[in-house]
Amino acid sequence: MMLRVRSRDGLERVSIDGPQITVSQLKTLVQSQLQIPVQNQTLSTNQNLLLAKTPADLLKFTDMSNPSTPLSALNLSHGSIVFLTYDGERTVSGPTFHPAGSFGRKMTMDDLIAKQMRVTRQENPHCELVSFDRDCANGFQHYVNETLAFAVKRAGFMYGTVSDEGKVEVDFIYEPPQLGTEENLAILRNPDEEKFVEAIAVGLGMTKVGFIFTQTISQDKKDYTLSNREVLQAAEFHAESGLKEWVTAVVKLEVNEEGAADVHFEAFQMSDTCIRLFKEGWFETEIAQDADPKLSKMKKDVVVGVKDTREVDNDFFLVVVKIFDHQGPLTSTFPVENRNTPVAMRALKNHLDRTKSLPFVKRISDFHLLLLLARFLDLSSDVPALAECVQRQTAVPEGYQLLIESLASS
Repeated sequence: MMLRVRSRDGLERVSIDGPQITVSQLKTLVQSQLQIPVQNQTLSTNQNLLLAKTPADLLKFTDMSNPSTPLSALNLSHGSIVFLTYDGERTVSGPTFHPAGSFGRKMTMDDLIAKQMRVTRQENPHCELVSFDRDCANGFQHYVNETLAFAVKRAGFMYGTVSDEGKVEVDFIYEPPQLGTEENLAILRNPDEEKFVEAIAVGLGMTKVGFIFTQTISQDKKDYTLSNREVLQAAEFHAESGLKEWVTAVVKLEVNEEGAADVHFEAFQMSDTCIRLFKEGWFETEIAQDADPKLSKMKKDVVVGVKDTREVDNDFFLVVVKIFDHQGPLTSTFPVENRNTPVAMRALKNHLDRTKSLPFVKRISDFHLLLLLARFLDLSSDVPALAECVQRQTAVPEGYQLLIESLASS
């Protein structure tokens, strides 16, 4: 068994027989392995020990003052950290523990912390709240509930606007090609289709603001908010976006007080630390089949609380975001892309026939309809121009109307 010992010299390791040994025996091992006399040592599980200035300050740290206390009583186990201060000087063998430019001076507590990646809970999100267009959110959850029965995972990218105050409004959800199972979700990115989506978004005055996915019924029985695979996927898309207000939304079934199942939305931001860890390659991306899903594994030690560890509870990476709803500018009645049934041109005819009493711009004010049309229009000019008509609710030029009606009749 190994304990980590942190002192003014940095982080060192001491091998022990097990948690049944006493504080006195630990001090003897520190003496033999680190060459610090027993009588010169003060040990504690409290990191503030390293800030003690006087003998009186040292007397305040009493958790390891009784030499007969077993380590197990102090909740010390393999990999735990014990803090050490000592009188006198010593020569530290092995690699230097001094940061660049500080040769010859003792490490301060700030130096020690700076050498570690600390994982703490982030209290406040960068976005004030997220508001979902009611029809758009309902269309997404209804398909998952009624067609997929929350048996396999489903996801989409959320598009909308971000206000100066950090309020995120979601007005449509693009569902990319994907393969979902009970536990896993593979997003099959289609760059060509995503170019159409982005062109439509530009014309609508919107941008990509988040990622939404569902959890399955089987996942609801697991003891986590997001699984390690979900954290990795959410962090990847958040990091790719470069948007500090980016939102990750989760949709799942929850049993209510009457015993019936309700569809429940939750919204989060991945913490700044999570995104930094992902960008810098700290996450283990190969997840073993038997790995605990509520823990994310790191490639090297991070500090959680006072412990160095390579396993982080996923909840440390989640920042809760308040949820509201609104009625956005688009409808959500046109068939959605990349679902079980491909969207055929007949769907366009049926939609136009069903809405013929409305002004033409109202009839095409649906993102999923615009995405179908985009395949037959010029990406750089026609798609943004048509989307801008929808955004401004201005008359659609006659040439576009004739083209759309012709496509519907083909």
